[in-house]
Amino acid sequence: MATRADAIAKVREHFQSGEFLKELDRRVGYQTESLNADKADALRAYLVENLQPAFAELDFKTHLIESPTGRGPYLIADYQEDASRPTVLTYGHGDVVDGMVGEWRDGLNPWQTTVKGERVYGRGTADNKGQHSINMAALRAVKQARGGKLGFNAKFIIETGEEIGSPDLREVCEAHREELKADLFIASDGPRLSAERPTIFLGCRGGNRIHLDVNLREGGNHSGNWGGVLANPATILASAIASLVDGKGRMKLEILKPPPISNRVRAALADVEVKPTADEPALAEDWGEEGLTAAERLYAWNTLEVLAMSSGNIEKPANAIPGKANAVLQLRFVVGTRHLEVIDAVRDYLHNNGFPMVEVSGTQRFAASRTDMDSPWIDWAANSIRATTGKAPAVLPNFGGSLPNDVFSEGLGLPTIWVPHSYPGCSQHAPDEHILLPVTEEALTIMAGLFWDLGEAPRKS
Repeated sequence: MATRADAIAKVREHFQSGEFLKELDRRVGYQTESLNADKADALRAYLVENLQPAFAELDFKTHLIESPTGRGPYLIADYQEDASRPTVLTYGHGDVVDGMVGEWRDGLNPWQTTVKGERVYGRGTADNKGQHSINMAALRAVKQARGGKLGFNAKFIIETGEEIGSPDLREVCEAHREELKADLFIASDGPRLSAERPTIFLGCRGGNRIHLDVNLREGGNHSGNWGGVLANPATILASAIASLVDGKGRMKLEILKPPPISNRVRAALADVEVKPTADEPALAEDWGEEGLTAAERLYAWNTLEVLAMSSGNIEKPANAIPGKANAVLQLRFVVGTRHLEVIDAVRDYLHNNGFPMVEVSGTQRFAASRTDMDSPWIDWAANSIRATTGKAPAVLPNFGGSLPNDVFSEGLGLPTIWVPHSYPGCSQHAPDEHILLPVTEEALTIMAGLFWDLGEAPRKS
């Protein structure tokens, strides 16, 4: 009789034989840069030439959905085994950021995998081709171990526009709501807390970009002839920013802050240590909201960051008072923040406190969302991972960054469980993107264990 251990042994064999890396190499070879309009054919080819045959081997029925806004297509894959068994929806994205050819170490080609020590380099290895490849391989292992059965029903949606903000993912999911109906959402993206510790996160922080512009006059004016009698937009802008966030990154405006951290979230983060590796930046001392741990600041609190500032020509500064100054800030926020009120509140605050010349506008807003911390699926997933690895996974209320989790948690009403297979130092979105061989092997076993356990869940009444 097949066992959980059989499924894990099969996926481990798939990895150790080298077949998993060969599979990943073929997928990395598709130059699926969604930011590059010339790569539209590659986005489609990745779904049609690679993923559709791979899903067909697993007995999934697949079809493509065209983007309502003319962007890259979507793939929906559906495997129905028994209506009385649970159904899981899984997500991934086939697009990647720019390959940055010529910027990788030792002249590495981003469009093929290269193994150096414990690292597997290649664009998309971490974000996200490697991660959805792990989940597909784990499904295959469970199906083989159960003699051609999964023990549950499974659906995938693969998009090709995540790196440009998933512009129509919500619209597509809403239009295909019945087709995507499930009991649980399990997917993989982003990094673990650390390479050593398996991680679950339940959602993501949201973001608001806040543009501050001070446009006083065209061109510059000689600082000797006009200094002291002309207002300096750069000085005004710096002072306006300082009225919102102080020199230690602490927000001054209440509307920018989240509601108090709940006891349930504090308890989940109590054993979470944010500990950078040797090649990652050290944490700043005495930075951010007072009285919080690093984990609470990163996963349970809001931050206001200055992303960019500009005034004059920093490369060739002239002896002139600039006429304009501009900055882009970003509020990263957790569930419960009154984020829809932020732009108007910042504008009113600045205009009423000595900065009426600062123009305030907002762009690129994305939502915060997370599964309720009391969901029984959280303990189910954590116990499964512990049974496979012998390690207690970190359970984070949300990812520090952003993902389209709200499409699934709010839009489709699903409990969302994210099990990431990368790590913080993976260089995603940069040259030298890579995954780690030990993390990849462990991730394959984790997902085989999760999918096996899902097949052991009670039948639905």
